[in-house]
Amino acid sequence: MTESKYTRQTVSTVKWWVPGKLFSLTTTRDPSFSFAAGQFARLGLPANLAADEEPSIWRAYSMVNAPSQDGLEFYSVVVPEGEFSPRLASLGPGDSIYIDKTAFGFLTLDRFADGGDLWLLCTGTGLSAYLSMLQDPSTWTKFDRIVLVHGVRTASELAYNDLLEAWSHDGLPGTPQEGSARFTYIPVATRQALPGRPQARITTLIEEDGLAELAGFDLAPERGKVMLCGNPTMVTDARKLLTERGFAVGRRGNLGNLAVENYW
Repeated sequence: MTESKYTRQTVSTVKWWVPGKLFSLTTTRDPSFSFAAGQFARLGLPANLAADEEPSIWRAYSMVNAPSQDGLEFYSVVVPEGEFSPRLASLGPGDSIYIDKTAFGFLTLDRFADGGDLWLLCTGTGLSAYLSMLQDPSTWTKFDRIVLVHGVRTASELAYNDLLEAWSHDGLPGTPQEGSARFTYIPVATRQALPGRPQARITTLIEEDGLAELAGFDLAPERGKVMLCGNPTMVTDARKLLTERGFAVGRRGNLGNLAVENYW
């Protein structure tokens, strides 16, 4: 008999950030499931949720929680015409969900040497991977400064905003302040102006040096390490702009200063 490649877990909680559009859910976690901050899991559901069938539809979701925390947390947008996300959004506490036993992905901090400035640039639900990193205390001791830039359309889509604002003022609870990196949170929206922020795309801010102005220091390859996660168009365009500035993805065992992952 072939051993199953997945486990059956239970939804614990569901939180809606934007009703009908953005939500997060937590699940139980198989004791043997391990991952590095920034990796993703494959979630599975049966085509017919009402039947006790094997999972046949699978999608990748980054973990929001730190590897050391109990349970698993995922953040999702509902694509109305999608095959998977509407089914995922219909789940409630006590419902079953299937999770692959193996974690995947290479958007992890071991892509970089320690020290310097860590820039985490994302759009939409690409935020998930960075939340996992920031909830891992070791992240705060690896770099001198950390900047998180979250691009959305409107302020209502700034999920986890209160948590990120708290970290920007006080750091991660339980992390010695003298060992913590200075954390800057920069939310930006394309369809409305946020207080003290320009109404702009992340790529425009890179091109016009707006990120350096908002962070208070340069986005420079000499000491900067950049991660890109989210909308494929943003990732492709930002990668091109950063490459022109001297940032490069690591090759053949050599650590670079640019790491990229399309979130869908």
